[in-house]
Amino acid sequence: MRVFSIAALVLTVATTAAVAQTAQQWPREFPPRPLQARAMAFPPFEVKTLANGLTVVVVSQNEQPAISMRMIVRAGSAQDPKGKLGLAMLTAALLDQGAGARSAQQLAEEVDFMGAALGSGAGTDLSFINTVVMKDDYLNGLGIMADVARRPTFVPAEIERQRQQALSALKVAAEDPESVADLVVERLIFGFHPYGMPGSGTADTIRGLTRDDFVAFHRQHFVPNNALLAVVGDITSADALRGIEQHFGDWARGTVPPFTPVDPPQPTRRVIVIDRPDAVQTEIRVGHLGIPRKHADFEAVSQSVKILGGEGGNRLQGVLRSSRQLTYGASADLNTYKWSGAIIAQTNTQTPNTVEALRLIVDEFARLQREKVSDNELEAAQAYAVGSYPLSIETPDQLATQVLNMLFYELPVDNLPKFRERIEGVSPEEIQRIARWFIRPDQLSVVLVGNASAFVDRLKGAGFPLVERVPIGRLDLLSADFLKP
Repeated sequence: MRVFSIAALVLTVATTAAVAQTAQQWPREFPPRPLQARAMAFPPFEVKTLANGLTVVVVSQNEQPAISMRMIVRAGSAQDPKGKLGLAMLTAALLDQGAGARSAQQLAEEVDFMGAALGSGAGTDLSFINTVVMKDDYLNGLGIMADVARRPTFVPAEIERQRQQALSALKVAAEDPESVADLVVERLIFGFHPYGMPGSGTADTIRGLTRDDFVAFHRQHFVPNNALLAVVGDITSADALRGIEQHFGDWARGTVPPFTPVDPPQPTRRVIVIDRPDAVQTEIRVGHLGIPRKHADFEAVSQSVKILGGEGGNRLQGVLRSSRQLTYGASADLNTYKWSGAIIAQTNTQTPNTVEALRLIVDEFARLQREKVSDNELEAAQAYAVGSYPLSIETPDQLATQVLNMLFYELPVDNLPKFRERIEGVSPEEIQRIARWFIRPDQLSVVLVGNASAFVDRLKGAGFPLVERVPIGRLDLLSADFLKP
């Protein structure tokens, strides 16, 4: 018996040593390092300003027998007059619903016959018109774009049809917790600055818009000295410019109304709970004021936010999903506009996990500020950005968008081919400097949309003693306290 025990002990020790030695030889389960980024050549381009002030950029790319024409007008929902929210959005939607001598149906049929594409819309800072045609139809497509940009008819029947669609969309959005959370957090961060106002309008403002409003907005903002036009594809610069002069050369300059909005409020901690008693999960938004797109530190701020919750990094995803299993997804975005911007983290979670998820999000904001990011973490975020960039300039339309964005935000177009150098030029030290200046964990705006009774009493213990509770049926984005009278 004694001999057996000693033998067993010897066997156990030997086995343990063998297992330990084998374990040391096994490969560690770390993701492989990113591959070396391939060289990227941006196609040649030419920028010219016509006598009437229209800025034109032509990018020659003959990989496809197609041409993309994209126009940007420097007027979006931020330019909506007081009491007329949704005007820019509806004006843009109506541009291709009848223009020149063509009705909406005739426009659609002609575009269809050419195998082309036509669209229009509006964002926060701008409106756009986009046309894609085969190279043989360049002049025809340009003629259609000229009618849509210069001569929309604003037919009463089409106005009513678009109005009803807008009202229906507002009704759907009001019942969607994600949409509600997005609208409230932007209003909370930007206050009564135009960026905080609902660009899609409200039911009252949409109903109050008249044909005269659309005509006036178009007349004021859709002028050549307030527009940019990009032509990208299988065409020479000379041919492109000849067609542009033909269809836009006689477009008369105009006087653009000055844009002088109130300043956004300084960041301050404020917690708004939109109460939906029937909800089984909570939409969470956390953020504060950011920077405009033209800011000198844009690249470093952008990469800081990507490490927090973007592609190639995403600490929020790692903590909230991978480690704690509190959500299916979490992210953070840097929204940069012409005059300001915002950083907003978002996720959703089951109602009982609301307070824990919120606490973890706020802690990740603070960790980014207090801890220097590792070389590997920054390298992963940069590798994703550099590796995915070529996918964003594959088509003529994508190229047109990239070039117009640079011109719109008054950035050097020459920077486009230098994307990789600009991204890889940001160091961990730069990220730390930016995070300490930019990230403000104690001044975060918080929006929670869910069953308030299930978690609101626990917010105080998590560091949120002051909470404003708003029943979803009484939500009013145009009120200082978010409550209808």
